[in-house]
Amino acid sequence: MRPILPPTGVPVRRLAQTSRSVVVLSGNGLPGYREPFPGANVRMVLSSAASVVSPSRPSIAWLGDTDGLELELARRWVGELAEVVEAADVAAGDDGSRGPAAVILAGRRPGCWDLRRATAVVRRWPLAPLIGLVTSLDDGRRRSGPALPGVEEMTWSDLPGRLAWWFAERDAGRPGSLGMPATARREDRLLDAAAGIRAFAARFAPRPRIAAAATRRIDLEGLADLVGAIAGPVANRTCGRPPLDVAADLVVWDVGPTTNADLTWLRLITAHRPGLPIVVVESFPRGDTALAALRAGAAAVLGRPLSAEALAGTLLRLG
Repeated sequence: MRPILPPTGVPVRRLAQTSRSVVVLSGNGLPGYREPFPGANVRMVLSSAASVVSPSRPSIAWLGDTDGLELELARRWVGELAEVVEAADVAAGDDGSRGPAAVILAGRRPGCWDLRRATAVVRRWPLAPLIGLVTSLDDGRRRSGPALPGVEEMTWSDLPGRLAWWFAERDAGRPGSLGMPATARREDRLLDAAAGIRAFAARFAPRPRIAAAATRRIDLEGLADLVGAIAGPVANRTCGRPPLDVAADLVVWDVGPTTNADLTWLRLITAHRPGLPIVVVESFPRGDTALAALRAGAAAVLGRPLSAEALAGTLLRLG
């Protein structure tokens, strides 16, 4: 069993040492938060589906900042999936090796990346998809499309799940949403993700018992439908907090805005059912609230609107 956050010494390897890579370029070190979270050492019972993840670890590179709790959490979660390659800029990362599988563009505040800097990355690695990492400080800007053309934006909480899902898609011989051309329409990416989700759901045998809980009934219905499409029918549905004696192998809980009462209830569930994986869905995940939920016993924290790829990849990552 492994903690949600790995130890501080995340291995770093050069791009030439792997056949599959994502580039993380950064000139900053990682600050604290090195202790494992209580209740974080959980494993999924969905081991039959975890076989879609390749045993080989890709290499990942990060272009930009790692300062700040949200960026550090995302950086360390990515370190669970791959070995990390870091460089101060594109020129520093040019070691003559083959290009990365994707490039992560990270910044502590909106506007850190402009078209000129993104174009320099594209010229260096023209075949690598660009991932724009979005923190909670980006909330409130326009939602009509990505801030930069050709850049696939991901929230910091969804990043590890989306990457895990994309790696699984690549291992299965499918391009996945990140492997599609940058000019692909959003509808095409949605259809591609739906086809992959259907193939993923067929791998579950036997079906795990999954419980879904949400504060509002309308949210509960949508959550149950999404979970059912990914991992089979939902065994238990609860409007409100999940019961302490929930009869399930996995719990997906849409808490909305996280309160102290929710964190207390999460600790009670963890104490009553040690090792039960609980995926917490927040309406607006921030670094401090996500860290509090992880310390209270959550296995993972995702944001709303909930992405099917992020949830499916989270199940793989926890497997």
